[in-house]
Amino acid sequence: MQEQARPVRYSQTTITELMIPSYANFGGKIHGGTLLSLMDKVAYATASKHAGNYCVTVTVDKVEFLEPVEVGELVSMHASVNYVGRTSLVVGIRVESQNVKTGKIKHTNSSFFTMVAKGDDDKPTLVPKLILENREDVKRFIEAMNMKKIREAVREQMDDAKSHIEVERASQILKNERCILQNS
Repeated sequence: MQEQARPVRYSQTTITELMIPSYANFGGKIHGGTLLSLMDKVAYATASKHAGNYCVTVTVDKVEFLEPVEVGELVSMHASVNYVGRTSLVVGIRVESQNVKTGKIKHTNSSFFTMVAKGDDDKPTLVPKLILENREDVKRFIEAMNMKKIREAVREQMDDAKSHIEVERASQILKNERCILQNS
């Protein structure tokens, strides 16, 4: 039988991995896609620990690479469940890279993964409530609530923007943009 509530600390997860040359792009820095894949793994581990079920990624918010990651650095992904809904969880992830020679640690990015718990029938299933034990837990839960409202408003605006494209006025709309409009 699944517990009714779990504290944030119950599912906190850190994954650390050495950045090897095969992870690098042509510029010698670690591929953003490699980092996203590792972030997805830690989000899954964290969400699944809290939910007690298989979880799938639904959205990824605020992926902004602040610092490059170098070959030879250790990358640590620190993840916590910041928010739970009925069947969804928001996992906050802080990514840090460490130069093993100097010991210097850089915050390379933070991101938020929304995950949905799946039951044995492959349908969304109820997740345990989140026990907020300190001010940081409360702050992160409220931040996630606010981000959810913003995401929903942006989704509506984007859908509205797609449905009201004024192709007839394209030459006027695009005149200061970096594109060339050819008559078809």
